[in-house]
Amino acid sequence: MLDALTVAIGAAALALAIWCGHAAWRDQPTKDWHFIGMAVVTVLALVQLVVGVVQLARGEKPEQGSVLFVAYLLGAFAAVPAAGMLSLSERTKWGSVTVAAGAVVLAVLEVRLYDIWGSTGA
Repeated sequence: MLDALTVAIGAAALALAIWCGHAAWRDQPTKDWHFIGMAVVTVLALVQLVVGVVQLARGEKPEQGSVLFVAYLLGAFAAVPAAGMLSLSERTKWGSVTVAAGAVVLAVLEVRLYDIWGSTGA
């Protein structure tokens, strides 16, 4: 995997978590600009998904197995959009909390993806 992309996604996810957590602290629901932030993080996760699948197609193998790797890639791609959809049904501060939690989950998934691929990966 591309280490720089993994770090960028993790950092963007944590920034989104802080941003939405701050909105929740101020008793605000998710707003349009939060959804723009979610879209940016989701696009980064989509790029990672494509890069991961391309690397697998080229014959590169993660240290802990391809099935586990693909499952984590799909989970990482779905984490923030799923939280965003849930936040639409909860138009209170708890919607912001949901997105913040989803973004933290994505950051943790990025650490795990790094471990699954192996630190010797390209």
